[in-house]
Amino acid sequence: MIFVLTLAYTASFIDRQVLNLLVGPIKAEFGLDDTRLSLLQGLAFTSAYVVMSPVFGRIADVGSRKGVLMFGIALWSIGTSACGLAHSYWQLFLARFGVGGAEACLTPAAWSIIADAFPPRLIPRAFSVYMMGPYLGGGLALIFGGLLLQGAEGWDLSAIPLLGAMKPWQLVFFCAGLPGVLIALLLVFVKEPARRASTASAEVQTMSSAEIWATFRRWRGFYGNFYLGMPLFIIPLYAFPAWMPTVLIRKFGVSAAQVGVQYGIAVLITGSLSVLVSPWVARAVERMGRRDNLLLVALGASVAMVPLSLALMAATDYWTAFAIATAASVLYSLPQALSSSALQLVTPNRMRGIASSIYVFVVSVAGLALAPTFVALITDHVFGDEGRVGDSLAITCAVAAAASTVFIARALPTYRRMLDEAA
Repeated sequence: MIFVLTLAYTASFIDRQVLNLLVGPIKAEFGLDDTRLSLLQGLAFTSAYVVMSPVFGRIADVGSRKGVLMFGIALWSIGTSACGLAHSYWQLFLARFGVGGAEACLTPAAWSIIADAFPPRLIPRAFSVYMMGPYLGGGLALIFGGLLLQGAEGWDLSAIPLLGAMKPWQLVFFCAGLPGVLIALLLVFVKEPARRASTASAEVQTMSSAEIWATFRRWRGFYGNFYLGMPLFIIPLYAFPAWMPTVLIRKFGVSAAQVGVQYGIAVLITGSLSVLVSPWVARAVERMGRRDNLLLVALGASVAMVPLSLALMAATDYWTAFAIATAASVLYSLPQALSSSALQLVTPNRMRGIASSIYVFVVSVAGLALAPTFVALITDHVFGDEGRVGDSLAITCAVAAAASTVFIARALPTYRRMLDEAA
């Protein structure tokens, strides 16, 4: 089950992030500036994602979570391939819109399944495996996207219907969507676990909207600050992969294929290992007497991200910038599985889907919609120089991490009380 869900999460990030390596060809194809290009990275995807997240979240709470996943995965995979058929900016925008809406199914359904399939002590470990998906997907999107982009320039596909008329960047999109259809079929062999209560005293029954709202209000010290702090920390997670390839290409004159392979491998290895070892880090913190260890690790990572982001402004050579981006991948990856586990562990079973979908909503607004566009706006309208995109990236991530630190720190006291009640 974890294997198939991780494959699905990996495919989702391949499909959403492969565009990051195609910035140059798409800008040239449609005559775009960084800001309009960033809307394809962010707004086109996120506007549908945030609208559909509560819908899929509620369906995951009351219906078949496996059915939701099979439908959504197949749909977003078809949408990604459709990006390769686009012949105008708005056609590509609409295809990205479709991908975003379909991908909204994944988090609420998958998180709920994982939380029901494992005992509480193993949930962080299960999430750490599942949360490898973004880094596997982001890395593979860059690696194979770069290799495919380079290889397609020398291919003669003129005799093949449909593919023969595609440009290299279109072919990358078309191929990226194909694996998802197979993953949707693999879910046929996954058994959906029975729902269970999140605490010993809770009943596994449908919660009314009034009960859900009352729970959010009662624990608003946690939910409110968590829903602000973690999305702010997500901004570096999306901003670095979105713009770091462009920083390396523009500032140091390397090829897209080289950046794709080198940065892709770095993201894949460091991100995956970081999220995989995060439960051990959290357990080490717990042995120090901190039951709030899951959120405490997130707080430490957000603090460290501030100076690391600013260091990017001082990078004067390719490998220094590359090393900073690699270290950032370790930091922003570390708390992702832990924060997801924290949310699931203290949230009643029958509102996990809606709680997860709200998290997806705020994360999507901050990370998917705002992160790429903030960087582009600073580049286009503050510096007025596309060569300074690295400075824009550094400022965006440092400010977001600093603000995240404040809100995560404010969430900790209420989170500790929730843990005490659930014990």
